[in-house]
Amino acid sequence: MSITLIIIGITVIASLYAWNNQTIFQKWILNPYTVQRRKEYHRLLTSGLIHNDYMHLFFNMFALYFFGELIEQTYIMAFGQLGAVLYVGLYVLGIIASDIPTYLKHRNHPHYNSLGASGGVASVVFSSILFYPTEKICLYFVFCLPSFIFGAIYMLYSYMQAKRGGDYINHDAHLFGAIFGIVFSVITMPSVVMHFFNQVAGWRLIE
Repeated sequence: MSITLIIIGITVIASLYAWNNQTIFQKWILNPYTVQRRKEYHRLLTSGLIHNDYMHLFFNMFALYFFGELIEQTYIMAFGQLGAVLYVGLYVLGIIASDIPTYLKHRNHPHYNSLGASGGVASVVFSSILFYPTEKICLYFVFCLPSFIFGAIYMLYSYMQAKRGGDYINHDAHLFGAIFGIVFSVITMPSVVMHFFNQVAGWRLIE
C-alpha cells in the first residue's frame, strides 16, 4: 500500500471519529485564540486530520490521491527510502506551515475556527506543478489547463479571496500551502527549478 493511501485512510478514519465525538472534534480543530491562550500547538496539525463534511473530505482526499501518488513516486525514485520520508514531510509540514499564517492572523478572534487538509494537499499539488508544469489539470473533468497556468490562476485567486474574506473558506491555507510546496521541492531538489523553466519554455499552445 502506498504512503498516499495510508495518509488518506488515516484522515478518513480521523474525520469519521471526530464527527462522532464532538469532544475530540473541538480539541483537534484549529482555533487560533485557544492555541495562543492554552499553547495547544497540536491543533496546527490535528486540524488537518478532520473535515467539515463528506464533500470537504472527498475533494481533499481525491486531490491528494490524484497528485500524491505521482509525487510520492517522484521522491522515491530520486531518493529511495529517504524519498518516502521527504514526501511525508512535504504533506505534514505543509499542513502546519499553511496554518501558521492563519494562527497569526486570527489569534485574537475567539470564534474563528479552521479545519481540513487543504494546506497539505496544496503543498503536494504545487510540488507536482513544479515537477510536471505542462501536464494537464482538468476542472470537473472538462476544462483542462497546463498545470503551470492552473497554478498561477489558483494562487492569484487564493490571494484575492484571502484579502476579500467573508466566504468561510481558509484561502490563506491554500495559498501558503502552495507556497510551502514550491519552497520544499526547491530545497530538496534544486534542479527542479531549471527543469520547470525548460519545460515551460518548450510548451506550445498548439502541439
